[in-house]
Amino acid sequence: MTIKDRYSKILAYFAAHNPNAETELYYDNPFQLIVAVVLSAQCTDKRINLVTPAIFRDFPTPKEMSATNFDILFPYIKTVSYPNNKTKNLIGLAQMLLKDFGGEIPSEIDDLVKLPGVGRKTANVIVSVIYDKPAMAVDTHVFRVSARLGLTSGAKTPLQTEQQLVKNIPDSMIPKAHHWLILHGRYICVARNPKCDICELSAYCKYFEKEVAKK
Repeated sequence: MTIKDRYSKILAYFAAHNPNAETELYYDNPFQLIVAVVLSAQCTDKRINLVTPAIFRDFPTPKEMSATNFDILFPYIKTVSYPNNKTKNLIGLAQMLLKDFGGEIPSEIDDLVKLPGVGRKTANVIVSVIYDKPAMAVDTHVFRVSARLGLTSGAKTPLQTEQQLVKNIPDSMIPKAHHWLILHGRYICVARNPKCDICELSAYCKYFEKEVAKK
């Protein structure tokens, strides 16, 4: 199977079975999304969705969050991973949004990565979800699933994975493909003991061909 055929068949499957894939983080506006994504680093969406309602209620815009301090914001965040850093980052992020971007969420990756707590992955999520740009955010699920399916080859870093994926996925499908790969990794192609017995992509999967079918 050529790489072109592999991409074509896998993308067609996802498009048919999950056409409306979207983030599982709760949010109502761009500011809420960037807060949720910053908090979600190395933490589950389920956990983040438990803590964000109170944050969104009491700090609805960058103005309110920029005016608070560590001791006030920290209790809202203390149950997520790396709460100290994330508390500091969110306050700094809100302050920079007001100072440099008029309180608006930037639409360019180069601007987003200037914000405290925002790396390339988070920036890609924002421009993809909010601005529908062809940006591929690579988290642990996307990295793992892409390699197992054979969509990437020899990628050692998230950036290498990102580059291979955007090269082979049509621009119009990249925002959805990001969610397809995440959700597949979260519920089917899990890190330990992937559920190959119920996966409908096994016919196109290099991992299945190499590790499962031969047994």
